[in-house]
Amino acid sequence: MTDRPRFDSQADITRRYDRMAPIYDLYDAPMEWLGTRRRRQRLLSHTEGRTLEVGVGTGKNLEHYPEGTRVVGIDVSKGMLERARRRADRLSMPIVELQLADIHQAPFDDNSFDTAVATTVFCSVADPVAGLREVARVVKPGGSVLLLEHVRPRNTLLARLFDLLNPFTRRVFGFNINRPTEDNVTAAGLRIEQVTRKGVWREIMAKVPADHTGSGP
Repeated sequence: MTDRPRFDSQADITRRYDRMAPIYDLYDAPMEWLGTRRRRQRLLSHTEGRTLEVGVGTGKNLEHYPEGTRVVGIDVSKGMLERARRRADRLSMPIVELQLADIHQAPFDDNSFDTAVATTVFCSVADPVAGLREVARVVKPGGSVLLLEHVRPRNTLLARLFDLLNPFTRRVFGFNINRPTEDNVTAAGLRIEQVTRKGVWREIMAKVPADHTGSGP
């Protein structure tokens, strides 16, 4: 099963997330209770230095960063960013910068960050490999890329079920449930160091290769 480059334009996906922004935390609460929060905490404990968070959403990761982490969070949805800004204010986090941006064309110079983080984001990026290549470009050689994603199941029957359900989740919510994210990470030129697998969940710790030039693989 190979991932199609695009299902919808990023603009279409962004409109769905703008529409969902007022209720997103409520909608996502069951997944948080069932382990996503714990996975976020575990993954983000590995961040260091200047950190780019791709798809910051409503800011649910902000409270989990190690003290002193300098976070730049981007998102394509204005509605999501408004909620992230309010959450950052409540947390009194002066070292957080939030801005509207699309990871397909990240507005940062090469080698700008020590770490990049994305949690349940690359299921909804229109072209995930292109987005991950941009991540590789803006993170310094040897820097870390930390991802929490749900992926296409390995079980053949479940995988087919996810393929059948995917048009619905994509059209209604904007995300895909059948992406081969581990393969996409490798295709983008990143080197996977460690993967924690639990059902359809993946905690992926990758590195930008030391010889990476910043212009893509």
